[in-house]
Parts: sequence; C-alpha cells; structure tokens
Amino acid sequence: MNAAQRAAVLLAERLEVATAAVGQRVSLDPQAVLDRSGDIALGQPGPASPNGHCRMLAAVDGWIALNLARPSDVELVPAWIGAETRDDPWQAACGHAAVTPVAQLIEMGALLGLPIAGVGEVKDGSLSPALVTMGAGGLTTPVPQVIDLSSLWAGPLCGAILAAMGAQVMRIEDQARPDPTRVTTPGHFARLNQGKRELRVPFGTEAGRARLWAMACDADIIITSARPRAFGSLGLDPARLFTANPRLIWVAITGQGFTGERAGRVAFGDDAAAAGGLVRWVEGAPHFLGDALADPLTGMAAALATIPAMQAGGGVLVDAAMASVAAGAARMGS
Repeated sequence: MNAAQRAAVLLAERLEVATAAVGQRVSLDPQAVLDRSGDIALGQPGPASPNGHCRMLAAVDGWIALNLARPSDVELVPAWIGAETRDDPWQAACGHAAVTPVAQLIEMGALLGLPIAGVGEVKDGSLSPALVTMGAGGLTTPVPQVIDLSSLWAGPLCGAILAAMGAQVMRIEDQARPDPTRVTTPGHFARLNQGKRELRVPFGTEAGRARLWAMACDADIIITSARPRAFGSLGLDPARLFTANPRLIWVAITGQGFTGERAGRVAFGDDAAAAGGLVRWVEGAPHFLGDALADPLTGMAAALATIPAMQAGGGVLVDAAMASVAAGAARMGS
C-alpha cells in the first residue's frame, strides 16, 4: 500500500466517524474513490501520469511536473520556453527544462497560467485543510443547504460526500461553460453528482449573477474549485459575501491554495500531487504514484474539514489546496 492509498484509508475512516456525528454515516471504499480506470483510458504510472497529460521533467537543479491537460496549455509552451515549437511540444519542453532552474520554470509558468510545479516544493502540507475565520457564524441547521459550483473531481466528490451525509446539495453550472467531465468521463460525472439537484445559470449576464448572489446569501455551504480571481467577475467577493451571510462555510478547493503566496497558480491533480511530493523515486527520478491522486484525496479532506466548521457554527473558509493535501499524504509514506 502506497502513501496515497494509506491516506485514503485514513480519510475514509475519519469521514465515517465524523459524518455519523452530524448526519448519516458515510462509508467509502478508499480504493474505489481513487479509481476512475473504468471511465478513462489510463496507462501505468511512471515518468508520465496515467492519463498522459503530465510528465516529470529534469531541470538544472531538480525536477518539475508539467501538465499539458488542455489545448490552451499546449499553446502556451512556446511562450514558456521563449521559442517556437515546430516539433513535439514535449521534446521542446524537456530541452528547455534541462537548462533552466526550477524556480525560473515555475515563475514563468505561473505568469502564463501554465500548470507546473516543482516536485516536492510544498513542505508544509496536511490532510487537514486550513480553516480561516471569515464571518460571525450562527449556523445551526441540521440539514445544511449546499451550493456546489465546482467542477472536475475534487469539488464534486466533496459535494457527493456531503449529499450522502444528508445535506441538500444544488449543483450550479454556467450555461456557457458546463463541467467538461459531463462529456469526457460521463460515468464518473454521474457517480460524483448523483443525489444532487442541478441548475444552469448564465453567469455572463447581470441577471444570472444576481441570481447566483441571492442563492449564495441563502446557502449554508458553498463548494468552489476556481482560483480567487474568478469570483470577482461573478460578484462573489469573499469578504462581501461573508458580511451578507456570516454563517457561511466556503469550501475553496484549489490546486495551490485560496490564500497565501501560491494562491494565483494553476494546478490539476497530477502536478499538485507532484508538488506535494506524492511520488515514488526510481533510480533518482520521480514517478507518479497513480491517477491525479491529489484530486480525490482533497475531495475527501475538504468534506472532512467541513464538518468541524459546521459544528463551530460556520463563518469559515475551508482552504483546501490539493498540493498541501498531497504533501500531507506524502508524509504517510516516509
């Protein structure tokens, strides 16, 4: 059993106890939570992630994980290396990394919005996301009303756990930008979102943003998976929202953190796992342990952190950074 599997077992055990204290007991199969092999073609973990989008690259003074998960990421490679790429973008990226320090690679990637991380760069992680006091509290309802604005894997998993616990979960998507996993992994999407009500709102319109604001003001819990800057355009400034809804619990799932110096960086499950050092070393080179492991581990950790926030009366932002959770999991292998 590797570090990620041990972390999943521990989180599942803690969730079973914690959920029983506030609602219906939620029993998870840790191995099933980590596994989406039935929904997507996956290879064996190695220097490349099982989905093939993220790779470990040797730099002058260490290793990085570069994730070209979206077509837009591939398009950013020339700007990242400072030259045109006529051939395989991975070949160009590998050559550039080999003559460049890790810090410089990360700095340029962060400026461009490229998912990139130094392997093991996050040292202070934990399986328990930070709870940041934001409001006065006052949450007392035994059946919390949850708005799930998240997408992909970690956030929807958090919402699924809360729904299984007995919360009323409303999944809200932008009419113009639905969750891409509806198409890419429909079976996985269905499992993560069963038991939730659904609503599509036009975030790009004033009426849509007003409706979203009104629902956020009435919610007990909000789950998000975007970086902080995304919420200004939606009219969901955290300070303003907590003033209007002081009992709120905002579960902010991000790659590198909602607060702190890494808050603006883009990350996905594979590069976030590498950032936390959740890797195995083979002859001096880092290899992936599994498929986007920071995603499911953070979904579980975020749901678990929400329960003490509920018991304390809310008024809390749960800062669930995937890289930090991965670092906490990595320590279980040491």
